[in-house]
Amino acid sequence: MILNKFIVEEHIKNALKEDIGFSDISTDATTDGTQKMKVKLVSREEGVLSGVEVFKQVFEILNSETKVEILKKDGETLAKGSIIATVEGDARTVLIGERTTLNYIQRMSGIATETRKYQDKLKNYKAEITDTRKTTPCFRLFEKYAVSIGGARLHRFNLSDCVMLKDNHIALVGSITKAVEKVRKKLSHTHKIEVECDTLAQVKEALECGVDIIMLDNMTIPEIKEGVELIKDKAIIEVSGNVSLSTLEEIAQCGVDVISSSAIVAKAKPLDLGLDV
Repeated sequence: MILNKFIVEEHIKNALKEDIGFSDISTDATTDGTQKMKVKLVSREEGVLSGVEVFKQVFEILNSETKVEILKKDGETLAKGSIIATVEGDARTVLIGERTTLNYIQRMSGIATETRKYQDKLKNYKAEITDTRKTTPCFRLFEKYAVSIGGARLHRFNLSDCVMLKDNHIALVGSITKAVEKVRKKLSHTHKIEVECDTLAQVKEALECGVDIIMLDNMTIPEIKEGVELIKDKAIIEVSGNVSLSTLEEIAQCGVDVISSSAIVAKAKPLDLGLDV
């Protein structure tokens, strides 16, 4: 389970602290502590749902007596007007939690929606879409979860997951060969080695080093095809750079294994969801 409850709880508490400050002065002035309120979470456009448990947890942290009924599950496709959940309880709790909980679920559902578009384009190919580390600081856990709900594979969570030797690492030590040698002296047997290659000459060098994953970075379609022929079954083939919905199938047709793109997170717009009385 990516969203461990104790981690999510701490994150939500910090988000609420940021939003509330010393007091919700609008709500404090318009409520007397006795009013009850019931609202429904509604989708105002089509999309893929992600983050319902986070949505629920916000209200539970504010007030454990708040009743949240979840009507849709993460991963479900929403039609415009779909009722996702209802919230019933102390009016002050509902009003204070509204913006924070929407910020989570709108962002997460937007990412899941964008990811699903990419994954659907690849349904007839062996290639799989995956995300990158171009995420919002301190929000990566939620964005990664949303990507998985959208149907994609996950790339590294952080720098300690896997070795990825990029152009600056290679430039620093002088060559792919030297970089791989240095890494292998310190690497645990549980970690894979990936090398980012900008040229076919680098692909050949990476193959000679026996690395696990070769990324064809910002290559043209003819170069990708040639790279696939060189690598074949000797390493996992990943493509990155210039990836969009319009280029996705052409890349997949080259026979690659993985296509990584920051767009499924960085360019995803929040899904329009609202809390209506």
